[in-house]
Amino acid sequence: MNAQPPHPNIVPLADSPRRGGRQPGPGDRVVFHRGELALIMGLYGRMVAAGEWRDYGLSFLRNVAVFSAFRRACEQPLYRIEKRPALRLRQGQYAVIGADGRVLKRGGELKTVLRLLERKLIRAVE
Repeated sequence: MNAQPPHPNIVPLADSPRRGGRQPGPGDRVVFHRGELALIMGLYGRMVAAGEWRDYGLSFLRNVAVFSAFRRACEQPLYRIEKRPALRLRQGQYAVIGADGRVLKRGGELKTVLRLLERKLIRAVE
């Protein structure tokens, strides 16, 4: 007998597809995996240290997972990092989207897509 998880976004480890449990169904949500979150949070930490970002938000929806970076908590996000597995075989499942909604970079590897934001950390030293 499976008990309901305490939160709708939490999937019990026994039900994880990698553990031989059930296959993803129509009610499942797209999430960032541990390695993906490590890359994103590493970038976030460097941007906070540089004074560029101050807050973030995570959204896990049925067809997209979104990491939003904010300069201030009360504003709209400066950048959104999205994962859309449905685009994996076409344009690439990862994208960086600007505050105006334009796709700034899209690709199949998260590390490659995040390089666009890494360039903002490089500044000339006088």
